[in-house]
Amino acid sequence: MTSQALSQALSQALYAGFIGLLGVERLAELALSRRNAAWAFARGGVEVGRGHYPTMAALHTLFLGACVAEVLLLDRAFPGALGWAALGLALAAQGLRYWAIATLGPRWNTRVIVVPGLPPVTGGPYRVLRHPNYVAVISEMAVVPLVHGAWVTALVFSLGNALLLLVRIRAEEAALGQGWADAFAERPRFVPEVRRG
Repeated sequence: MTSQALSQALSQALYAGFIGLLGVERLAELALSRRNAAWAFARGGVEVGRGHYPTMAALHTLFLGACVAEVLLLDRAFPGALGWAALGLALAAQGLRYWAIATLGPRWNTRVIVVPGLPPVTGGPYRVLRHPNYVAVISEMAVVPLVHGAWVTALVFSLGNALLLLVRIRAEEAALGQGWADAFAERPRFVPEVRRG
């Protein structure tokens, strides 16, 4: 095996390990989600959007597998500076995700469960965005595959995720109600506004 082939195999193995860590993280998030769901249901929480949830779970599961499959089956090379930039953005997306999770506390969930009577959460990243968690997800779908040049996965799953979010966000915003709509009327969904002077 040449040194170039060995380097390629090593970078692909490291990328597969990175995706494996993301998979472990997702399993931990599901455990947290189950615990938070129990908390919400004990307080009269109401779930909406159950119809799209299996599609969302499948999309996210297939995404991780597709990242590794494209890199290995199509022998994608590490793209140098682009790969490092994508890794930096992927880690930043993780930071945003956990900022949103920490801000929501027990109200965070992978499902749409609303506890009636609770005021909207407007702190943390929610001071500037309606849906910071979805910004993190959108970013991950785009950049995690690009860490190792899996551009087909980035394109296909970003499009699939966009279609899913059209349904998901509509259901979530309707469930959160008028109090939430009033509190977030001036906040953009995905891109913070830059205000001058």
